[in-house]
Amino acid sequence: MTRIGLLSDTHGFLDPQLLDAFSSCDEIWHAGDIGDLSVCQQLAEVKPLRAVYGNIDGNDIRAAYPKDLHFSCGGLSVWITHIGGHPQRYAPGIRKKLLQDKPDLFVCGHSHILRVMRDPKLPPLFHLNPGAAGYFGHHIVRTALRFSLTQGQIRDMEALELSPRWPNKDHHGDIPSDYSEE
Repeated sequence: MTRIGLLSDTHGFLDPQLLDAFSSCDEIWHAGDIGDLSVCQQLAEVKPLRAVYGNIDGNDIRAAYPKDLHFSCGGLSVWITHIGGHPQRYAPGIRKKLLQDKPDLFVCGHSHILRVMRDPKLPPLFHLNPGAAGYFGHHIVRTALRFSLTQGQIRDMEALELSPRWPNKDHHGDIPSDYSEE
């Protein structure tokens, strides 16, 4: 059994809650829009990291991480990319690649919307988007996922809700001192 911590769209901010939540995992996967290499360095200090770059990531992150990752884990073939869409509306070219490569697990970020769903038109494809773990974006609640892969199955899926993003008129919590929307 392999325990996975999955996040995306940190945009340069890594919540310390995730370091604690992912300490029980075997691997951490980041589905892009990392924002700053220090995010990956901090994650890699906790557990082995697999990551892809996203559309906001600069040349330093693009040099360190690929656009797409294809690998096997827990008896499942996995494809991670940043911009992928979802089963009702894949990004251009994604459906064709899914039909060609036939991964069991398709992971993406970008939308800032948490989604965990099967694609009924491409069984047994399972789609995961952990939502956004950072502060920058249009989301209200920051999210990530934690789950296990074993013998070709996904088990123990948990949606992790972090504090609401800032700025938000309904949130009056502390703002990280190093946070900037620039």
